[in-house]
Amino acid sequence: MATFVLVHPAWFGGWCWSKVSARLRLADHAVHSPTLTGLGERAHLASPSVGLNVHIEDVVQLLNFEDLAEVILVGSSSAGTVITGVADRVPERVAKVVYLDAFVPEDGQSTRDLIAPERRAVMEELVDSEGFGWLLPRFARPAWDQFVPEAWNVTDVDDLRWVLERLRPTPFRLLSEPIRLAHPKSERLSRVYVRCTQWPNPGFDRWAATAQSSSGWTLYEMASGHLPYITDPDALTVVLLEIADGSNLSSPRS
Repeated sequence: MATFVLVHPAWFGGWCWSKVSARLRLADHAVHSPTLTGLGERAHLASPSVGLNVHIEDVVQLLNFEDLAEVILVGSSSAGTVITGVADRVPERVAKVVYLDAFVPEDGQSTRDLIAPERRAVMEELVDSEGFGWLLPRFARPAWDQFVPEAWNVTDVDDLRWVLERLRPTPFRLLSEPIRLAHPKSERLSRVYVRCTQWPNPGFDRWAATAQSSSGWTLYEMASGHLPYITDPDALTVVLLEIADGSNLSSPRS
């Protein structure tokens, strides 16, 4: 039995993993999908002080208090920065780090540093004009619906309604706070990059190419949009089960 910890991206919550979590549990694996502070059912805890370090600590304390070991740590999109920090703080509890169409920061970088300059400028303007200087409201209700079908391939009406009702603004410090890496042991952890090829993103393509050519990394490719846990849960579950098994890893894997 494997233990999965699934970490959601900005605007979402642990709820977004429910389809995949159910499938993994049917395969007799343990699954945890924490909601990060200030989002989802914990949106009432949002404040200007909530940022990357708080979100890293959310997951670290889950691992500690649940006494989890040999964890397969999965992060989607901006959660790639979160899981990088978690693996650095408690490498002894982590078996594999899985970046699901996610950012892969280096020491001293923030997620904002890794976003294309033109998009970064729009996000910062939204924080100042609509987010009181500390919240990122873009893709939160009601504006998100104009972007989802085109950008992230969420086309099912029921899925779209389910998602839109649950999105919340994200404390911008999640994206602007730089990561600090201090434990070399974490660099020896097995890492996997899962690239969702139906969502164009040059940065993610670069990390996928690096994973394909780097020792200690494995590349998977999925013919899906950016949110396969919503749009393609069966296919994503197959990938995660192969990652858990380990014996079927190859580079790349489609």
